Amino acid sequence: MTSLRSKPFLLAFGLGLGAALPADAGEGAAGPYLAGRLASLESDYATAADYFTRALAADPGNPGLMDNVIIAQVGRGHVEKALPIATAVSPDASPSQIADLVILADLAGREDYAGAIAALDAGRSGGPLVDGLYRAWALVGLGQMADATKAFDDVANGSGLKSFALYHKALALASVGDFEGADAIFSGAAGGPLRATRRGVIAHVQILSQLERDPDALELIDKTFGDDASISTLREKLESGQTIPFDVVDGARDGMAEVFYTVANALSGENADLNALAYARIAAYLAPEEADATLLAATILEKQGQYELATEAFNLVSRDDPAFVAAELGRAEALISADRADAAIEALQQLAKANPDRDDIWFTLGDTYRRQERFDEAADAYDKAIATYKTDDVSHWPVYYSRAICLEREKNWDAAEADFRKALELKPDQPQVLNYLGYSYLERKENYGEALSMIERAVAARPDDGAIVDSLGWALYRLGRYEESVVQMEQAVELMPVDPVVNDHLGDVYWAVDRKREAEFQWKRALSFEPDTEEEAARIRRKLEVGLDVVLKEEGAEPLAISKNDG
Repeated sequence: MTSLRSKPFLLAFGLGLGAALPADAGEGAAGPYLAGRLASLESDYATAADYFTRALAADPGNPGLMDNVIIAQVGRGHVEKALPIATAVSPDASPSQIADLVILADLAGREDYAGAIAALDAGRSGGPLVDGLYRAWALVGLGQMADATKAFDDVANGSGLKSFALYHKALALASVGDFEGADAIFSGAAGGPLRATRRGVIAHVQILSQLERDPDALELIDKTFGDDASISTLREKLESGQTIPFDVVDGARDGMAEVFYTVANALSGENADLNALAYARIAAYLAPEEADATLLAATILEKQGQYELATEAFNLVSRDDPAFVAAELGRAEALISADRADAAIEALQQLAKANPDRDDIWFTLGDTYRRQERFDEAADAYDKAIATYKTDDVSHWPVYYSRAICLEREKNWDAAEADFRKALELKPDQPQVLNYLGYSYLERKENYGEALSMIERAVAARPDDGAIVDSLGWALYRLGRYEESVVQMEQAVELMPVDPVVNDHLGDVYWAVDRKREAEFQWKRALSFEPDTEEEAARIRRKLEVGLDVVLKEEGAEPLAISKNDG
């Protein structure tokens, strides 16, 4: 039977879940294959694994189907179920990098370091970066540190790989107790300094603690993390004089897991594709107690729209893990994306109850309420976040801004205005705040001059933001500067062509400059894009019936010929 070949598993080019079905494929495999292919295109790994497995049962030994089953099982996090199929793939007849990757993961998991090197020598490959670092860690596992050091250096001398290789060399040295050598790399005395990553900084902090340099470790924490609550336990231990064990990697197996995590993290910065997920899943398979790889896999799954799998991954982080709060916040976000806001709110309420001094939890809970338009409850959550602040900090502006929005929606304008002003005090040129407060003044028909100034500053910061450009056009309209308003409103519609509010505003501006047919066209467009409320839609329909002048008169508003600038 003609083979179903999958696209190659190439670093940064995608795993290629399946390929075109040959015309002469057997009928028994064709149906499940096509269903699996459809599921794979939607990143539905569980369904894809089921259908591809059925197709493989109808066409045993088909290399393309074997690849597809392996890819789907790895994507769903079942590396162990992919292994039997990976070992059945003939490396000579049909080389498969995804099969190689699973086999290398299995050898690392069983700590068969001699077998790992033999697999590389036989042509197995996990990708160009993986292979060199994987070999070096296997040599560490065999106790051959001199050869391992040379292997790390060989990778470092490769194009564009120096930072990765030095990072792993430092971890390897620390794992065997050479903390001086590891610190020399992290501090830059021996080939660094390395790019500061969260895990790298934590590793360096642990190394400094092992060297009895706690003040340097605390300085590094403060410089890198500030008042990050998730790092507070580590800081407290150092301040109390405890020696922090080095546990970022605990031996060669963990080092190999770190290799896969390193690659996954690098790839996830480009996009949330299957490459990044596969490496993250294998990292988590090798080091299930390390939360970072699990969190990365969960985040990628959420971006792919696989909310159930993302939730399952977030749930794998144990309650006593320092990353548990981050995992719960991620799980809540996945639940919200899956239209399970009530479950998300319940999770966040429990998390806040257990961690009442964590402002990030209260802030996330507030945002979740606000998305549900439960503004009073949202404001209360923001209150609790603000209550944790000991001093003002620029990072606090989003909380004041978000609470201001809720207070404004609850018709508590004085308190809302105070919070908008506080957000601007903390971050004076923040365009979102400038735009929201300026637009609010326009809607309240007050402070037109200041409103215009605020919105102009917002547009200068974000000239391609349609909502902000719309605000500028509306401010000019309110000031009676209709011709100038047309220019801004037309630009706003180009930036947000299907927004009902922006199209409605352009209609009003066209009416003001006596372009009434175009105004009616824009109002009809606005209606077609379904305004948020029936009140807004009814007002647009009324303008189409009698014109804007009559509507303004009915509302008791000033006629278009009169503008007022009390700024």
